[in-house]
Amino acid sequence: MSRSAAAAALGKDLVGLEGLTREQILGILDTAEPFKEVSERRIKKVPVLRGKTIVNLFFEPSTRTRISFEFAEKRLSADTVNIGAVGSSVSKGETLVDTARNLEAMRIDMVVMRHWSPGAARFLASRIPSNVINAGDGAHEHPTQGLLDILTLRDHFGRLEGLKVCIVGDVLHSRVARSNIYGLVTLGAEVAVCGPRTLLPAGIEELDVRVFARVEEAIEWAEALNVLRLQLERMEGGFVPSLREYNRVFGITRERLEWAPREMLILHPGPMNRGVEIDSDVADGPHSVILRQVTNGVAVRMAVLYLLTGGAPDRAESAKSGGEGRS
Repeated sequence: MSRSAAAAALGKDLVGLEGLTREQILGILDTAEPFKEVSERRIKKVPVLRGKTIVNLFFEPSTRTRISFEFAEKRLSADTVNIGAVGSSVSKGETLVDTARNLEAMRIDMVVMRHWSPGAARFLASRIPSNVINAGDGAHEHPTQGLLDILTLRDHFGRLEGLKVCIVGDVLHSRVARSNIYGLVTLGAEVAVCGPRTLLPAGIEELDVRVFARVEEAIEWAEALNVLRLQLERMEGGFVPSLREYNRVFGITRERLEWAPREMLILHPGPMNRGVEIDSDVADGPHSVILRQVTNGVAVRMAVLYLLTGGAPDRAESAKSGGEGRS
């Protein structure tokens, strides 16, 4: 497969899961499978992106996503440059496009960007020829987190069609929730949301999701819960009476899970507010696949990097074995 054909399969950029086809999403998940093994090796490196230069441009704080992308890039042998808003020319008033164009002048190949403004990744992608990956834009989307969540669900259940997944918590401020909804609905899963009405977006039902007002109802219905943290940094107050009250009414506790009619899978995108949206004995318990999500995140990001730089999905096995995986 040529670079142009591989890029056409996914597009030049990954700015969101909204609008991607079932085949495109499954293509990423299937490509991630062979890359899982690379992280288990003694030498965790393949030469797939040797000679490529990738800039990680993070305008918001991040630990898991930024480091996961760095691991993915280094395991594919790319050259990486990390830039944050603090200490960059952005803090001096330089625009996003001017920053990116200056980086382009240094002959980069890809930008992985997190930004506080919804739509920032799409805006940038339309103005520079380098590939752009959205690592989270405001409360809009976080496509690679959505993909790794979906991969984790598929790993556990062996299916996505008809799977009942409920997203619990601060859906209003969550880019993770939107990417999960778009991806899961496209792949045929049944999706619900649950949380205080103040933390659910108006018209959320239009995204083809069910709404539960009580977490007990969600637990009775769902096969998996994706638990979101309260994004206090995006709130000015008034969304919930108190953190203690939120935990009492919507917290995922061991006592609540004991009432589930079936074995329940627990996901959380992190970082966790233990004792608020999730109790420690749940986060660290037998139902939890939170650390598996982190592991899958590296494989998913390796897959996206590989595909956007021209990798052929049907040659990922050869790529992770040390071949170039391109045609």
